[in-house]
Amino acid sequence: MPKVKPHRTSPSLDMTPMVDLAFLLVTFFMLTTKFAPEEAVVVDTPSSTSEIRLPESHVITISVDKDKRVFFGMDDAKPKLDLLTRVGAKYGVSFTAAQAKTFSNLSSFGVPVQQLPDFLSRDNEQRKAIKQPGIPADSLNNQFIDWVVEAQAASRKEFGKPAFVAIKGDGNADVPTVKKVIKLLQDKNINRFNLITDLESKPVAGK
Repeated sequence: MPKVKPHRTSPSLDMTPMVDLAFLLVTFFMLTTKFAPEEAVVVDTPSSTSEIRLPESHVITISVDKDKRVFFGMDDAKPKLDLLTRVGAKYGVSFTAAQAKTFSNLSSFGVPVQQLPDFLSRDNEQRKAIKQPGIPADSLNNQFIDWVVEAQAASRKEFGKPAFVAIKGDGNADVPTVKKVIKLLQDKNINRFNLITDLESKPVAGK
């Protein structure tokens, strides 16, 4: 009597849920990813073991590069228009609506306020090509501290609180320049600020 072989069906794997999940993940990352703004100057920050994180918003960033240049940046777009009006009025410099819009999207800059209208009128590629001299921060022409003080005032008006201040100094930055920036802040009673560093791994005992 012949042996009856059981009917075998080839296994199949339904890939639909996996494909749906992949598309959901791609969509999630596309909607939530926030690209870092392009900085006006490249600053190679020193490393430290501090794990204190910089706030994600309401931050004024003061950058000091290895050539002693000081740059100013503010992450909030809304108070920037008020800030530009305040500083412009103080120095008798006016800006067009287009220049103000460009300024609100600018991550940081390092030119005197008198040169700012022309700087803002350039397109992105032209601005990248400009060698920015840094914001004046000396006793005779201290525009730097005016930007910080007015930015704090604009932030209070918009959000009801001052912005955080963070100093981003290059690892090869001139120490007296960084000290001068800190003293200028302290002279205006801005005594709470963060120093931006790269996080390095903590030393392990026994190694």
